[in-house]
Amino acid sequence: MYIICSDLEGVLVPEVWINVAEKTGIDELKLTTRDINDYDVLMKRRLEILSQNGISIGDIRNVISGLEPLPGALDFISWLHGKAQLIIVSDTFREFADPMLKKMGWPLLLCHHLTIDRHGMITDYNLRQKEAKMKVVEALQRLNFKVIAIGDSYNDIQMLRKAETGILFRPPQNVIDDNSDLLAVDTYDGLKEVISEKLETDGLS
Repeated sequence: MYIICSDLEGVLVPEVWINVAEKTGIDELKLTTRDINDYDVLMKRRLEILSQNGISIGDIRNVISGLEPLPGALDFISWLHGKAQLIIVSDTFREFADPMLKKMGWPLLLCHHLTIDRHGMITDYNLRQKEAKMKVVEALQRLNFKVIAIGDSYNDIQMLRKAETGILFRPPQNVIDDNSDLLAVDTYDGLKEVISEKLETDGLS
């Protein structure tokens, strides 16, 4: 039996931090794991910027509440029903995710959480565990599931390589160049084709 482990931002919904950057006019917040492969460095810099500019969790939630799933994402999720279970495996935060999950029908999300002070300022981030995406795949494999993993950024690569099938979805060219052995697709139809072929090969479709 297969489990689909998919990243969230950039695969099913827009990048939160890019939209926060556009709303606030702070270009440095446009940097994501597509640009910087050290997640700790990236997050510490983001928190510095939020603090320096007085941007609260409420401000970020206001941006997120206006985001919609990427065109075609809801159809892809619906298509998966009855074929394979979907688990969202993301480096987002529980405090960000609910508006997006509601619009997608509340799929299971495994992610991290934030420390927020009484003024609504984000003071720290807390990883659920190190190498969390890869370890989700490992745990599922220990339960005798096979995993098809989907991601778009550097922080997805360990997960993609650990899975039986790893797929880069609309990755930037630098991620493709650094991981040229991984399959890359640009459309949800392409994802469906790869997943269907894998399920058919294993007699599961």
